[in-house]
Amino acid sequence: MAERRTYGDPCGIARALDLVGERWAVLVVRELVLGPKRFSDLRGSLPGVSPDVLTERLRDLEVAGVVIRRTLPPPAGSRVYELSEWGRELEPVVLALGRWGSRAPFPPDAAQLGVDAFVLALKTLFDPSAAGALKASYELRIGEDHFHARINRSRLEITRTTAEHPDAVIDSDTASLSAVLWHGRRLGEARRSGDVKIAGSMPAVERFLSLFPPPTPARGPH
Repeated sequence: MAERRTYGDPCGIARALDLVGERWAVLVVRELVLGPKRFSDLRGSLPGVSPDVLTERLRDLEVAGVVIRRTLPPPAGSRVYELSEWGRELEPVVLALGRWGSRAPFPPDAAQLGVDAFVLALKTLFDPSAAGALKASYELRIGEDHFHARINRSRLEITRTTAEHPDAVIDSDTASLSAVLWHGRRLGEARRSGDVKIAGSMPAVERFLSLFPPPTPARGPH
């Protein structure tokens, strides 16, 4: 194994980058924020990374104590990777980085936003002041992934699970939802085309979608 590179700087920022500053490392963390995943799941979520590089990053993060590996109990028996207790402390860091980066221009020919990246974008862009006294529950169905989004006044919680008796169910894909939320597509048009399916209260859905305003673009160079 190649010797790990280090900045050799005692600053906490430098020491953090020693652990998660390698290419793809933070994106691996991003993919594990919402729960454990198999190697194949990570490969599917990060199509730009080679199997060898992904293996190396997971090994580095495991050695650093950021990621742990375990085997699910029968009948699944799958080996999964998940954030350690210390690794989970990276969630607000990842969200803050996403909030800052969301103001940057989109890369040319950008790929479709991944499922976990989309859900974390919701957490990143959630406006607690817009929620007011709202208390509501939603189920988001994005392909085969189901998430339960709970809003309790100024707090948003999203977990990878189905919801019991939600106020509404939103069934779509990340591209269609992103277009409605942040790129000016009308919800009604997305529904008529079948790209977004809704069950339950439409006012509740409209209120939910209003809680994630698009970021203000950063000022470019003069």
